[in-house]
Amino acid sequence: MFARTKRLTLRPGWPEDAPALARAIGHESVIAKLARAPWPYTLDDAEAFLAQPRGAHDPHFLIETMDAGTPRLVGGIAIRAAGAGHELGYWLAPDAWGRGYATEAGVAVVAMARHALGLRRLDAFHFVDNPASGRVLAKLGFRPTGRIEPRTSRGRGGEAPAVMFELDLDDDRCAPMPMAA
Repeated sequence: MFARTKRLTLRPGWPEDAPALARAIGHESVIAKLARAPWPYTLDDAEAFLAQPRGAHDPHFLIETMDAGTPRLVGGIAIRAAGAGHELGYWLAPDAWGRGYATEAGVAVVAMARHALGLRRLDAFHFVDNPASGRVLAKLGFRPTGRIEPRTSRGRGGEAPAVMFELDLDDDRCAPMPMAA
């Protein structure tokens, strides 16, 4: 699966992306906001992540933007099976923060979940010390559940409190978005 937005390309990661992925995500300030990425994040970690098998309809994307006509990896976004449902997760490199990329990519992936994948609900969370991610989730239509739960963060080396969110995809708040599969 691929998706294009006004400023972004969402595409699968390929083995040759490993150096760019390691550079983009390899900041302690990024890893501390994630659940499954280790710190420090190395080229070997990027290669192992990109080597994981993915189906043709697995919504795991690298986020690219164009800088002076050259694509640049600025983040990642995915929907993964989690418990009995599906969970949205995303990250951006520090130099891409505050530009609306997470929201723009999120709108595309939520539309995919609803229209291409036929999902009925998405869950998400952000660590309590990352309120900016909560603002992105709210812009995407997610609602806080009122629960704060401990979640593991490999980069932090333990658990941290996380604010839980949910999105009912049967609500018709997202307009369909053209995408290529």
